[in-house]
Amino acid sequence: MAANYNNSAWFYDRLSRIVYGKALVNAQVYLLKHVPANSKVLIAGGGTGWILEELSKIHPTGLNITYVEIAEHMMALSQKRNVAGNTVTFINDAVENVTLPADFDVVVTPFLFDNFTEQTLVKVFAHIHSLLKRDGLWLNTDFQLTSKWWQQFLLKTMFLFFKVICGIEASKLPAIAKCFAEAGYKVADRKTFFGDFIVSEVYKQEE
Repeated sequence: MAANYNNSAWFYDRLSRIVYGKALVNAQVYLLKHVPANSKVLIAGGGTGWILEELSKIHPTGLNITYVEIAEHMMALSQKRNVAGNTVTFINDAVENVTLPADFDVVVTPFLFDNFTEQTLVKVFAHIHSLLKRDGLWLNTDFQLTSKWWQQFLLKTMFLFFKVICGIEASKLPAIAKCFAEAGYKVADRKTFFGDFIVSEVYKQEE
């Protein structure tokens, strides 16, 4: 069963700020400067949609955005966001279930892959990969484990909480970086947040 964040829609952003301060927001906003003007953008798992407003501050017009979110309550909040003059198509489904043209200039996956087991990650990753243009950019933000003991503790606590509340299938962090490497991507920009626990990366396919 796919994870569904309906049960957490009303408190998700507030909870994240209590635990992480502005780190989750800052990590995602950091990547948005890489979105080119007048581009076609896929946002997969956008949550409550605040990222649409941040993107519209950078590009008030000219973007063609496809916004995919599985949680109906999250989608309802997203549809109320101010997207300025940009065009946004909202799709309430899991991204791996959605048939889309393979012509996106940019893909944004904010804290999407940590929901999945290795098996599901490979499937979802391959589907999103097939939608991105060869010269496109993949902007990914997620958690990572370094040698700091508290990261493992915090990660296990999060997985347990969201497994109970939202039914996520993961109980450990899947090999996200490995998926990008095996698909021929290289890191064009990278920045870490919250004691290196959060990593934001811009990926481009190898020439």
